[in-house]
Amino acid sequence: MNGRVETIPCVNPGTGEVFAEIPVATQEQIERAHREMKAAAAIWGRKPVEERIRILRKLQKMIIDSTDTITEVINKDTGKSRQDALIEIFMLVDRMHQYFRRAPKWLAPRRVPPGLYVFRRFYTKPQPFGVVAVICPWNYPFELSMSPMYSALLAGNTVLLKPSEATGALGQLIEQLIQSVPELSPFVRVLHGDGRVGAALVESEPDLVFLTGSVETGKRVAQAASRSLTPYLFELGGKDPMIVLEDADVPAAARWGTWSAFYNSGQTCVSIERCYVHEAVYDEFVREAVEQVKQLRVGYSPDIDNDFDLAPMTFTRQIEIIRDHLDDAVAKGARILIGGGIEGMIVKPTIVVNVDHTMKLMREETFGPILAIMKVRDEQEALRLANDSSFGLGASIWSADLRRAELLGEKLAVGSVNINDATAHYAVSLLPYGGMKESGAARTHGKEEVLQFTQLQSFAVSGPPLPFDLATIMRQPNHYRLAKGIMRLAFGETPRQRAEPIIEEVDRLRSKGPGPILALAGALLSLAALLLARWQRGR
Repeated sequence: MNGRVETIPCVNPGTGEVFAEIPVATQEQIERAHREMKAAAAIWGRKPVEERIRILRKLQKMIIDSTDTITEVINKDTGKSRQDALIEIFMLVDRMHQYFRRAPKWLAPRRVPPGLYVFRRFYTKPQPFGVVAVICPWNYPFELSMSPMYSALLAGNTVLLKPSEATGALGQLIEQLIQSVPELSPFVRVLHGDGRVGAALVESEPDLVFLTGSVETGKRVAQAASRSLTPYLFELGGKDPMIVLEDADVPAAARWGTWSAFYNSGQTCVSIERCYVHEAVYDEFVREAVEQVKQLRVGYSPDIDNDFDLAPMTFTRQIEIIRDHLDDAVAKGARILIGGGIEGMIVKPTIVVNVDHTMKLMREETFGPILAIMKVRDEQEALRLANDSSFGLGASIWSADLRRAELLGEKLAVGSVNINDATAHYAVSLLPYGGMKESGAARTHGKEEVLQFTQLQSFAVSGPPLPFDLATIMRQPNHYRLAKGIMRLAFGETPRQRAEPIIEEVDRLRSKGPGPILALAGALLSLAALLLARWQRGR
């Protein structure tokens, strides 16, 4: 960061091997990258969206052709299996396939009803911000880096991409993939390094910051961005609840609830971390959940064929958080039914009971293979406890009564609700995904992901104001009664309420000569055109 060559080692969490090193971007490199992307933004933003799609399809082809190389590097960087790494690629490719088909429509100008200006044309057009800084996480380092990068580029922005230092080798591979498409590489810069690089990137005052990360990182970025009023979008952490009602399919709830809690070793922001189970089925659910955990195999393999269900943790720092949360819970009376062991980067899948909301395990994001289960008396207690959180990313509800579950879900302060499943909603490419409260306000998946990288520009188009246009007449003095009458005529609830003010105004204006009467006639003509347009739209 100070001009000297500094590197960060890439450590395979499954073997402890240092298999690569990444250079840390210097302050000068960050500033130069920003200047280059600022200059390039005018070129990329002027390209038709169809042209941007044509270029981005080339990167998509490179990704598909490089699948085995990408999964190999993800495996080394994160410890996750090659199959789980492939899922990241699969979801990204599916999502971009959908975006390429729909983005021209999403980014097209949109006509807007004219309101009082009947004889004018109004429309909005999404415009890019300019330079977007994308700060990436380490838990799904390929998909959560490439998806916002793709979306920002589709919207017409250039991108400064900072991969996580915990998955630096993959960051280098992403840079190589981008550079392999010469038509694209002038419009993206990849900046490697730790939090200091991220901070310097925000301080360089890009036109928008997009962060996927923890709440604490989000607060630091927000504070830094606020000094220059740089807008930002955050997709932050979660503490997702699962509610199991008395009429639930308990074996299915236990199977898929534990799958969600332990998938990717719990390093998923939408994993189930706390579970509220109706007292009528609590014992059965706990028993079934423990049986599910007994079947899980934990370990590391670099091979494509891999029998392990769970892999090592990716980030050393997360081990300490998990240990702290478990120690705090046990000290306050919680009981570990199965698991709890930590050996190096391996955390055994763990089920904890006798928990309450005084424990960190129920209030802070653990981000590990831990499932806390709490008994509740009824649906209302489950709802109250599920909402008793500073997070609001996702939730899961299990019930045989789908309508009951949906009504309950509408009362949850979360961005996504699964009924009789968990976490599965994330794989739906066009279903908007994001959170509430401290989980952030960004939205990914679907047109919302692309459009959040744009600013709406509005256009009002016509010749000079027409003298008989309703809005033109209302710009002039002494038309209070006329405007009031037309408002009542257009929006009144009953025929009498609509007609009376206009009749009164006609009588009043008749004594003042033809000018006011002509103004009224013009206003009524405008109003008639307005009402006709409204009727045609409603057909």
